[in-house]
Amino acid sequence: MKIITCFKLVPEEQDIVVTPEHTLSFDNADAKISQFDLNAIEAAAQLATDDDEIAALTIGGSLLQNSKVRKDVLSRGPHALYMVQDAQLEHALPKDTARALAATARKTGFDLMLFGEGSGDLYAQQVGLLVGELLQLPVVNAVSNIQRHGDRLVVERTLEEEIEVIELSLPAILCVTSDINTPRIPSMKAILGAGKKPVTQWQASDIGWSHATPQAELIAITVPPQTERKHLILDNDSPEAIAELAEHLKKALN
Repeated sequence: MKIITCFKLVPEEQDIVVTPEHTLSFDNADAKISQFDLNAIEAAAQLATDDDEIAALTIGGSLLQNSKVRKDVLSRGPHALYMVQDAQLEHALPKDTARALAATARKTGFDLMLFGEGSGDLYAQQVGLLVGELLQLPVVNAVSNIQRHGDRLVVERTLEEEIEVIELSLPAILCVTSDINTPRIPSMKAILGAGKKPVTQWQASDIGWSHATPQAELIAITVPPQTERKHLILDNDSPEAIAELAEHLKKALN
């Protein structure tokens, strides 16, 4: 079985700076694997047997130039890495991202594709479902458990008051939740071995991808102005203090 586990590189949150103009500066932010995608990579590693092949797949722009992140993903179980790096994909929204991933998956071939529940930046929770629609394959989201039975999979979806069990045949696409596993910390041996694994890099033209007519456009990301703290302290639970607290809350919400 060939498993493709998809991931996205996102800026390190602690390095993002809020500017005086209430915009976000990513100038000093290093790239990292989206936390939710680490669960998909770990799910692939746990599901695979010695006869299976795991390939990591990502698309994007300048963040993919980070060689440290390439080694990081390959140290977590995948046997190979496929990247589609193109300036047109620098800030791709879910539809274009899904089209690029679907085109690459057709080119490489696969039996199972795994996605995290969302990305660490937009968290749109759309890409895996869109890829399934584009490839016309069974797709299940919110997967909290995967069991393999020959050439079929049995997956669980943990809902609010029940667990849904679904059996499906391959090829298929699954979007896993963040509680399906705890991503492992790569060993030193795995990190050293990652540098010897193959990395295939393509441009958008290599997979036959081009911009589609956008249905939505990202105009800007702005940060709300910081509100000054009022420093109001009510240190008792008398009816008068409770009434005063309620009045302050009413004013703050209006």
